[in-house]
Amino acid sequence: MAASVWKRCVTAAVKVKCLSPSLSARRWLLSAAYTDTKVWEAREKDPQNLALLATTMDRTYDRNLPVSSLSVSRFVDNISSREEIDQAEYYLYKFRHSPNCWYLRDWTIHSWIRQCLKYGAKEKALHTVKNKVQYGIFPDDFTFNLLIDSYIKDGNFKSACSVVEEVMLQEAFDLPSTQILSLYAMGRYQATRPQLTVSEERALGASLLICGLQQDNTVGLSAQLLGNALLGKVEMSKGIHAVFRGMPLYWGHGYLGRALDVMERAAAAASGDVKLTKDAVDYTNDLLQELSSTSDSDSSGAESAGEEDEEKKEDHVDEADQAERAKLPQYVTRFKELSSQLESEGKVDSASFQDSASALAHQNLAAAEKPDLEQYLSRVQGWEADNRQLIVREKEMRMKAEQEKNERLAAKAAAQQA
Repeated sequence: MAASVWKRCVTAAVKVKCLSPSLSARRWLLSAAYTDTKVWEAREKDPQNLALLATTMDRTYDRNLPVSSLSVSRFVDNISSREEIDQAEYYLYKFRHSPNCWYLRDWTIHSWIRQCLKYGAKEKALHTVKNKVQYGIFPDDFTFNLLIDSYIKDGNFKSACSVVEEVMLQEAFDLPSTQILSLYAMGRYQATRPQLTVSEERALGASLLICGLQQDNTVGLSAQLLGNALLGKVEMSKGIHAVFRGMPLYWGHGYLGRALDVMERAAAAASGDVKLTKDAVDYTNDLLQELSSTSDSDSSGAESAGEEDEEKKEDHVDEADQAERAKLPQYVTRFKELSSQLESEGKVDSASFQDSASALAHQNLAAAEKPDLEQYLSRVQGWEADNRQLIVREKEMRMKAEQEKNERLAAKAAAQQA
């Protein structure tokens, strides 16, 4: 008995040492080489007096003339304090609402996020990313990684998931590193058992589903199960239109059915290495039970209050939604069958989704960084070349404008003499 207890304690201690994010998370996140600013800071500098630059841009806007993307880029690149972050936010907003709005440069977006991280203004970076239509901030995958990683290292997993939501909306889960960081952040956030609103459930569910589709392993399948389950909950309570509105999701009923399809794929997988985490299966079970109890209470004949009637009207629940809700008992029965099959085949992983995502980061993130860094170096070089071309073009246009001005003055002087 004592030996058995001792064995369990040692096993638990080893598991905590290997998997506990609180002890070794920093080793599993982006490396110092990935987040290092040397490559970025080594660019050719274009020093500017921000006060003069701001005055010039204000005067240009007052004359209803367009400010160049190069001016905005120079302002962002020359930020040197937290207060100047607020000024830059204002000019990003002004530029987005100007005729030149489509020409905000990719390196300006990257520079803006880096400056926010450098001067302790992550909330500004997140604000502009979430309000991308108003600011034009559409980061690339490398820039997204830097922002997600900064929140993870701060232990702010809710904000990290807010960034992941923006990655999902832009359908930017192309890099394995972005997928791993996103799954890690969502695993840590979900482990806190947050109380989510309907919109938050939808966002988290869509992020888990779309990111999970990129990973053909236990973490990916578990993310798909959780994502479909969360979206199914929204579908059952608010109708299908509340699910896909504004989301890159499949426009069709049956997200709970698709969650069970994930379980069926796991059960049918030939490889015994691909499993579903126990907490993902348990969560789906709890969700089905919750929906079943809600459905029973709704069918008891009790009249809804006036406010509830108004909410139902706003949900736009149609006949197809009602037909989907009628399938709930079938889903519950099918879930029980599939969960029993998974258990019997040993395809339910005792590790939590959080621990599995942490293990995935530990095993694969370092290898995923190398191609990212190579691509980033090439991208920065391309940005520098494009920036130099813009500077040359600006000089040529100024010389041409100066020449035309002198010609007009000369012609005017000649006319006066004549």
